[in-house]
Amino acid sequence: MSGTDYVKSTERESLRIALVAPPYFDVPPQGYGGTEAVVADLADALVARGHRVTLIGAGRPGTAADFLPVWDTIQSHRLGQPYPEVMHALKTRRAVLELADTEGLDIVHEHTMAGPLNAAVYAELGLPTLVTVHGPLDEDLLPYYQALGADAGLIAISDRQRELAPDLNWVGRVHNALRIDDWPFQREKQDYALFLGRYAPYKGAHLALEAAHRAGVPLVLAGKCDEPAEKAYFAEQVAPLLTDSDTVFGEADATSKRRLLANARCVLFPVQWEEPFGMVMIEAMACGTPVVALRGGAVPEVIDHGVTGIICAHPDELPAAIEKSRDIDPAACRRHVATNFTVAQFGSGYEQIYRQVSRRPARRSASWLRRRTAAAGAPAIATRSKASA
Repeated sequence: MSGTDYVKSTERESLRIALVAPPYFDVPPQGYGGTEAVVADLADALVARGHRVTLIGAGRPGTAADFLPVWDTIQSHRLGQPYPEVMHALKTRRAVLELADTEGLDIVHEHTMAGPLNAAVYAELGLPTLVTVHGPLDEDLLPYYQALGADAGLIAISDRQRELAPDLNWVGRVHNALRIDDWPFQREKQDYALFLGRYAPYKGAHLALEAAHRAGVPLVLAGKCDEPAEKAYFAEQVAPLLTDSDTVFGEADATSKRRLLANARCVLFPVQWEEPFGMVMIEAMACGTPVVALRGGAVPEVIDHGVTGIICAHPDELPAAIEKSRDIDPAACRRHVATNFTVAQFGSGYEQIYRQVSRRPARRSASWLRRRTAAAGAPAIATRSKASA
């Protein structure tokens, strides 16, 4: 197949898509890894819709997509360092150009930080780059996405995220989703509230502790705490508040996370920032567990106030909301997720965006760009494998 043939595949029903995942965790992740969980569900949803999907990342194959590892092992021990981001972008560029040359591509869909820097290279082919903005548009990231300009189309994960930066090159919004059958529904709850997330001031574990203590409810904290900033926050703002009624569970794997969510009276989500989406909210509701949250970012888009959780304007309102959450019907929580945040809706939403942006004429061949950009002596790309679903 020539380098110009790949743009013509939009005339057919099936699209050829490269999904680029971060290199830090398996896809899907064994424990922590919100982005990786989203990418895994998207890969499976797109394959189920008849598309040819190649997942570029690290670790072991775990989805229905073809898997192309560009690292021998996951890089979780380097999370937060600049090197794996930059090197992953370089490895990904070589892999994408090779795929475009040998098999054809219609879309490159980036879920990494540095990867979108390749968008200008792909644009030389008329190959569109889409970027899901998984994180907040803070003072560092907003100029970054602005600088990408028209080379990369940005996809928001909430309406609020898009409203905060209307000048960016948005091409659509798709809420995150989950496979609801993978999450156990439980009507009868145990007497504890749950905090589930990473230890960072903006996630509000310290506020969850204060609220649970005032409400007289035991709190289980299942948080990620391995980066220096997470450890410092835990030591300075969380540990001094712990009492005998609190349980520091540690980081929960996929199995224990489901058990904790299903048994909890409520999940506390006292965010102190413009939350881009908040996967833990739909995970909790899928298990029939209401969410008590502070209003921030996408929270009002995810929680149906008074039906699937309680949204508070101030931390002082959290204790009463914890008590009020007893009145929420677990079945209504699960029904809300099944109606609004399904993988079928998720896959359809992304497919519509792909089709909107995938009809662009090629300007140069992929082989020309590969020769121009390939680094001399760079390591060979690993052979991709077909993953088991």
